[in-house]
Formats: sequence, C-alpha cells, structure tokens
Amino acid sequence: MHWLNVLGISVGLAMDAFAVSVAAGLSVAPVTRRDAFRLAFHFGLFHFMMPIFGWLAGKELASHITAYDHWIAFGLLAFVGGKMLVDARTEKQTDCKAEPTRGLTVVTLSLATSIDALAVGMSMAFMGVSVWIPSVVIGVVAGTLSAVGISFGNRFGTHWGRWAEVAGGCVLLVIGARILFTHLAG
Repeated sequence: MHWLNVLGISVGLAMDAFAVSVAAGLSVAPVTRRDAFRLAFHFGLFHFMMPIFGWLAGKELASHITAYDHWIAFGLLAFVGGKMLVDARTEKQTDCKAEPTRGLTVVTLSLATSIDALAVGMSMAFMGVSVWIPSVVIGVVAGTLSAVGISFGNRFGTHWGRWAEVAGGCVLLVIGARILFTHLAG
C-alpha cells in the first residue's frame, strides 16, 4: 500500500477522534497535559488495535470472497466515509456529565471512534495488504490529532470539528473509489 494512501486513511479515520476530542475539550476546563495525554493515548491505542482485529477477521474471509473483495473494500470505506459526512451534519451533544478523559467514558469514546478502523483493517485483508505499518500510522495519527483536538476544543470551540469530520469522510470516499477504479481498470 502506498504511503500516501496510508496517510490519507489515517487522517480520515482520525477525524472522528478529532471531533470527539474537540467536544471533550469543551467539557473539561481547564484541559491539563495529563487529560490530553490520557485521551490521546486511548484513542491512539484503539485506532492501532482495531485495524489489526479487522484484518485478522478479514483474513479468514478473504479466500471465500476474492472475486468481489474490491467491491467490499469500496463498500466499507464508502460506508465509513458516508457515515462521517452524515455525523458531521447532525448536532452533537457536548454536555458530558462524565469526565471524558477518565474511566469507562474514555474507553467507550475510544471504542466508538475506532469502529471505523475495524472496517478499514478488514478492507486491507481483502486487498492482501499487510496491516502492521498502517496500524501504527493510524494509531499515531489518531493519538496526535486527539491531543490537538482536545486542546483546540478547549481554546476555540466546536466550529472546526465538523469541518474536520467532513474532510475525513471525503478522504475515505476518494480512497474507496480509487481502490474500486484501480481494480476494475487493471
């Protein structure tokens, strides 16, 4: 897999985490370095692990679906990208009663924002791509953007969080279309 694709997928997947981090930054006042690290660590770790889980599941299914795996990869990425675009249009609740950087709340948020990475990992298995380097990049990008997001939300508010999610959804849609086009053309 080309490094630009890996980076594009990583940034696209991290936009959900970025948007949630911005919302978390609004509800935690003031955001400490420890809060930012805790949120970034959890989001990065889950974004690292989920593609691996998806890849392992996809490896089991890959031999049965090789004739139409490119359609599945496209469908999964289009679904995730489309979901991100729809989510960007809906009003998000930023009133968190629970501390978003601690306990079960941060684990739940980490899981919710990384489910998309599971589908991407499955797509990688269908394409016969190794998941290890992309998973590391996905985790690092998600962790970094989460740290930036919580600080950004604490300072500037929610206006930019939606635009980040729209951009991430568009990136995933373009990459999915490119996979489908490349397979059908070549």
